[in-house]
Amino acid sequence: MPPTDLDTLIARTLHHGIGAAKAGDLVVPPIVPSAVYYLPGEPSGPYQYGRWSNPTWDALEDALAVLENAQVVAFPSGMAAISSIFYSQIKTGDRVLLPSDGYYTTRALAEKFLAPMGAFIESCPTTGFETRSFEDFRMVLIETPSNPGLDICDLESVIPRAKKGGALVIVDNTTMTPLGQRPLDLGADALVSSDSKAINGHSDTCFGHVASRNSALIADVREWRKLSGAIPGSFEAWLVHRGLETLELRFERMCESAMTIAEQLSAHPKVESVKYPGLPTHPAHMLAKKQMRRFGGLIAVTFATDSDAERFIDAAEFVRPVTSFGGTHTSAERRARWGDKVSSGFVRLSVGCEPTKVLWDEMKRVLDVL
Repeated sequence: MPPTDLDTLIARTLHHGIGAAKAGDLVVPPIVPSAVYYLPGEPSGPYQYGRWSNPTWDALEDALAVLENAQVVAFPSGMAAISSIFYSQIKTGDRVLLPSDGYYTTRALAEKFLAPMGAFIESCPTTGFETRSFEDFRMVLIETPSNPGLDICDLESVIPRAKKGGALVIVDNTTMTPLGQRPLDLGADALVSSDSKAINGHSDTCFGHVASRNSALIADVREWRKLSGAIPGSFEAWLVHRGLETLELRFERMCESAMTIAEQLSAHPKVESVKYPGLPTHPAHMLAKKQMRRFGGLIAVTFATDSDAERFIDAAEFVRPVTSFGGTHTSAERRARWGDKVSSGFVRLSVGCEPTKVLWDEMKRVLDVL
């Protein structure tokens, strides 16, 4: 698809569908829960059965397609989106490369179910993709920044090398959203996203999508959804559509606050280390400046002990102790409890939309008495 500046895409996303509207048409898409459609005689019409298609899904997919500048298929979770890529593209004997420091459930899915089906699953750290050979891989999945460590992979360098080796390149763009990073513009074959995070933004539904400019890949993914039954609910699709309309405003606040708070945390004596792509101390800061449009809302914070980490999370009034990230509220969790290969005092801090000064003042109050 032709390149379009991001501001124009955002504006078109907010106004998508209005150009074809007639007087009296709905501006907000309806929630259509119907499992069946009127179907006399031979099957015809855009909607025939609820597992195949739905008007509320279509409204969201159309809006996301404008923002991604690509074709989009919606799913009931980010992992369902990843599953659609795996199961529609991977066959017995195929080699798949995954990030060893990325979201652990992706690896667990591949090792538990793809490997017994005859796929060969390999992994390497996110920073290792830049020197890795990609010969004979069917698929290379990259997550950058990695979750939870926030390491960064040079997509502009890695993607063409992996494709030259014959691999499909898939990028998990959950942490950045289409506003923070544009993997398809850098040549990725497809991206996956957990829209349960910032795209929906209100922590009230699980959702995900696949975006690609490869029509054949999208057709495979859509067919897998139809046959597997991994379909989103209409109410959930409507919630994500509503959340999408405020994504830019929320993401802007989250990124600005995260930058300020990362700087303040770095200077506090009770914090052992801070990793944030926007900080000059991040090993790939210059790459982040080149590759990412914003630095995101996630901060990797390391405390001396797990008890210090837990005390910080529990005592800060404006920090919620929950898993996941990208919501309007600031949240944090100690990731070692899930088995991530991080220190016991490592905290993934997701900065929300609270007023920045109030949020930092509360964090500082807690840090000062640790």
